[in-house]
Amino acid sequence: MTDTQQLTARLQRAWQGRISGCMLGKAVETFSMRAGGEALQKYLSDVNALPLRDYIPYDPEHAPDLIDKRCCAGHLKQSWPDDDVNYSTLALMMLEKFGSQLTTTDVARTWMKYLPVASTFTAERAAYRTLLNKAHEWFPEGRDPGFDLLDCADNEFNDWIGAQIRADVYGWVCPGNPDLAARLVTEDAQLSHRDEGIYGAVLVAVWGALIPICDNLEDALDRSLSYIPADSDCSAAVKLARGLVGQADGGISIRKHYPDMSVVHTVNNLALVVWALLSHPDDFSAAIGDVVAAGLDTDCNGATVGALWGLQDKTIPDFWSAPWGGNVGLSLAGTDTVNVAELIDRTVAVTVNLSE
Repeated sequence: MTDTQQLTARLQRAWQGRISGCMLGKAVETFSMRAGGEALQKYLSDVNALPLRDYIPYDPEHAPDLIDKRCCAGHLKQSWPDDDVNYSTLALMMLEKFGSQLTTTDVARTWMKYLPVASTFTAERAAYRTLLNKAHEWFPEGRDPGFDLLDCADNEFNDWIGAQIRADVYGWVCPGNPDLAARLVTEDAQLSHRDEGIYGAVLVAVWGALIPICDNLEDALDRSLSYIPADSDCSAAVKLARGLVGQADGGISIRKHYPDMSVVHTVNNLALVVWALLSHPDDFSAAIGDVVAAGLDTDCNGATVGALWGLQDKTIPDFWSAPWGGNVGLSLAGTDTVNVAELIDRTVAVTVNLSE
């Protein structure tokens, strides 16, 4: 297999892994956030879906209104629009246009042109609101913003998971170049996040950049940790997760360790991602299944675990991508559906351009 073929196969798995993991978690995202991890575990048990190794069954006898039937087994017909996939596609669009010279200003302008405000949440919504209130009217067309864009990150959600879910693609397109991955993801993340919110994003992007050139996930993670402060909460979350690797109740332990933390915080969700990936480096279904069944931000974690797992030279079972058939729903201005094959080809082209 040629280098280009290997790159294409890797990026195909990354996209398929991210979308499949996202759809698996999307079925119970709202349910997990509002009803909690114990309620999620009870539903999965009631429908005989534990351990979770396939799309979640929809049983009307047990299913609460908060479950998204469209994403359940037998009902999933396409990848439905979701912010996790929106941001991956948006990152690809920005890299196509700006390449390695991407700046936070470019990210802000791209949001205002292509990202509907109703498709943003928490830190991104707050940052967007600041852009609308403070930026010059012609900022999207090239004028200076008229204020410090980093002020957009002065919001109460700036250590939540938003930047971490925007991070993946910056690692995919920089195999073997973690420095570039870290710089690109920081330019994106700092528009809405600070401190732990940025550290989680950097770790995910750098980990993705290193997986293709390291012997295993563990080695890649070891090297990635040097890109975030050793005394950060994200570093502590990685240490916690490593101590729980292989333990079936690791997800429960992580939730109990952070009892008062938002279910969409960066730190607790990062711990789940690390625990699931390192527990199942050779089993895609188990990796995304366990991280979703563990609760918290299920679609975000399913997507991140699926993508990082896919960057390995290992096979993702076909039954994960077959139900959505390559059709990827988006909620970006001018684009509501794209085929995953197009996303893969475009990501390959960006990766090649960045390496030249």
